[in-house]
Order: sequence, then structure tokens, then C-alpha cells
Amino acid sequence: MSSSVNTPAAAAGEPSRAVSETVVMKFGGTSVADADRIQAAARRIVAQRESGKGVVAVLSARGKTTDELIAMAEEVSRNPDPREMDMLLSTGERISCALCAMAINDLGHRAISLTGSQAGIVTDTSHTKARIVDVRAMRISEALDQGLIVLVAGFQGVSTSRDVTTLGRGGSDTTAVAVAAAIGAEVCEIYTDVAGVFSADPRLVPDARKLPYVSFEEMLEMAASGAKVLQLRSVEYARTHGVRMHCRSSFDPAPGTVVLGEDETMEHPLITAVTHNTEEARITLVGVPDRPGAAASIFMALADANCNVDTIIQNEPRTEGADAEVSFTIGTEDLRAAEAALAPVQTELGIKTVDTDREIGKVSIVGAGMRSHPGVAGKVFKTLAGEGINIEMISTSAIKISCVIRSGDVPQAVRALHAAFELGEGGIQPEHGPR
Repeated sequence: MSSSVNTPAAAAGEPSRAVSETVVMKFGGTSVADADRIQAAARRIVAQRESGKGVVAVLSARGKTTDELIAMAEEVSRNPDPREMDMLLSTGERISCALCAMAINDLGHRAISLTGSQAGIVTDTSHTKARIVDVRAMRISEALDQGLIVLVAGFQGVSTSRDVTTLGRGGSDTTAVAVAAAIGAEVCEIYTDVAGVFSADPRLVPDARKLPYVSFEEMLEMAASGAKVLQLRSVEYARTHGVRMHCRSSFDPAPGTVVLGEDETMEHPLITAVTHNTEEARITLVGVPDRPGAAASIFMALADANCNVDTIIQNEPRTEGADAEVSFTIGTEDLRAAEAALAPVQTELGIKTVDTDREIGKVSIVGAGMRSHPGVAGKVFKTLAGEGINIEMISTSAIKISCVIRSGDVPQAVRALHAAFELGEGGIQPEHGPR
């Protein structure tokens, strides 16, 4: 987006400055956790504006605000109504935006804070996990043309049935990317408490290295496998709409990690990163009738309950007419809804038992170079075996291998795989930049 707007100085009679480009800046909860950090974010936003750019900032709720709001709901209700949860949870981001706007105004610039609905974020009707269906950004564009800095409450929107909705954990990332796409921003900068995307979680692997560039394809697999730097749906949206993402630190001005299209990057290392997730559970259905439609009934019920299923394994019976066994993994946040959705299916199909295992974890390796290099899977399995770690489930894609293991073994597995594939500083040649 490129337009001519008036700065506060221009409004006072000084020459106006043309906006050369527009940037969307998203600040996570830790980046606005207290007054000092909100003021620091405000200064960073103002610096971009003073460099001649139009600025839209998307803010998350402060610190642990969302967790505190969830706790409030659970104090008064065992099973909070999803619509009312969205009304409650959407307040956190509004608080952040209003406070940051005040700080920006005190720095001598004009800012306006908008709720998701005021910003034109239109979603479907799935409460607590809504998906964006349209961004009607006229009000944002008008404010930019007036020389305003625009602050948009992340994580929320208004549904096609005119209810307040929220986008699920990490949804502010998706808000930022969707706004960037709608206004044609040159880049969407995601500010967090880490310096970028790393070859593994630095808390587990001290020599993990920051990746200067990652392809959308690799970032999608990393986000789906547990890397929490960027939300999966935000990366999907960015790839679909061609939005360049830059993940960087709120507290360090150094460049972070740029997420690029596959056609913009040159050859990558064999393995880019090791990711992990300990926020999953496994559900095993014992005694599933071995007939057409049984699996469909199970997974349609889960889909109707808005539960995201990951790895699936079905063990076929060895003798004709015997029952099968189906296991799958699911995020712990969806576990309660999944168990409720499966209860009527268990009765309908005559499933013998529904067992839940909360002590599982998942470790994955991701790398675009895997496509053309045989032997990667064997090296993964050999490395884990050498550590005495048993693999319980396996899933693969063209550029990812994931192993379900005991949750207590995850840190050891991450460190072993990171070392085995020599992903640490000095153990791998730097990646080429964008073409």
C-alpha cells in the first residue's frame, strides 16, 4: 500500500511526508506484559512511523491475561458457553491496544485503537476457534490516509452472524498476516520474546542456531510439529496470500528470521530444525467394528466438535470378523471436547473402550533437503534407539519425520537428534539468502 498522508507535523503546517510503504507489526503477550514493555513497543512503532512508513500494529493480551480470564470463567462455570467465552477473552487484546495508543499519543503521534470487528475482521461462526473469511479493511486504510498509527486488537473478529469470535491460541499472528494481506503491506513483522526461529528450542539445546531464512513449507511443518514461534494458521495464510513474514525479538533490534516463498530461497541444508511438542494426548479406541464407515463416524464426530487430530494409526484385525484398534493424537486443549464427542459414537458403534494417554510427546525433524537424501529415517530411528528411547507412533511427510514417544524422553530426544544431524552453531554451513 502506498499513499500520501499527513503527519502531526504536517497538520501543523509543515510539509507532509509521503508514506513509502506500509508495515504491519505484531506484538505478543510478553512484549506488552507491563507498562514499561508497552511503552517500549510504542517507541518501536513510532520509530517505524518516523522513518516514513505507514504502520498498523496488532497486539496480543498482556502477559498472562488470557489465562487469568479463562480461570475466571472456570470459577463460575464447569463448562463455559463458547459464545460467552469469546466475549470474555476478547477483552484482553482491547486493553493492550488502548494502553499502547495512549503511550503513542504521549510520544507526539496520533494513534487509534480498533477492536477486531471495527478493523473489519470477519470470521466464521466457530466460537473459540474461528477462522477468518474476510478482512474489510476500509477503516484501517482511511486511518492510514489520515496519518494515524492504527492499533488492531488481535485474536478476535466478528462472525457472519454478528457475534464476537476469537481465533484460538496464537490467533493474533493470523490477525496480523490477514491485515497485511488486505492492505498490501510490504512485510508482516512478528515481535516475540525470542530472536527468531531456531534449529531447536534454545531452552533445551543451548547451541541451537538462529535460522536467517526458512521457507513457508518448512515453517508450516515446524509449526504443526510444536514450534511455537509462529502460529500454524498464520503461516498458512501468509503462504496463500504471499505475505512476507519476519519473526524477530521485541527486545533486540537485530534481524530475526524471514519466512519466504519456496521460489525465493536457494538450496537448504538436509535438516533445518528439530521440533517437539508435549501438549498432546493419545486416544486409543479398542474394539472398533472392522467395517466401512466406522472410521468415518469417529473422525466426523471429532471434526464436528472442532477437534484437530494429528497422527492416526489403525491396527487391522488378524482374523476375519474381529474388531480393529484405532489410535490418534490430539492437542490437550481439545481433549475434553474429543472425549465428549466420542461418547455417543462409542455407544453407536459398540466400541469396547476409549483409553486416554496424557504422557506422550512428539519429536520431529524438518528439512526440505530430505526429499533428495535417503537414509534420514534410519538415522532418526538409530539415534533414538541409541538413547534407549522407544518409538510408539510414526508419521511422515515429504520433508518431516515425527515420532511419538514418552513425554519425559522428549528433551533427551531433541538434544540427541540435534547433535546427530549437526545442527548447532558451526556444525552446518550458513543457508543462502533469498534470490
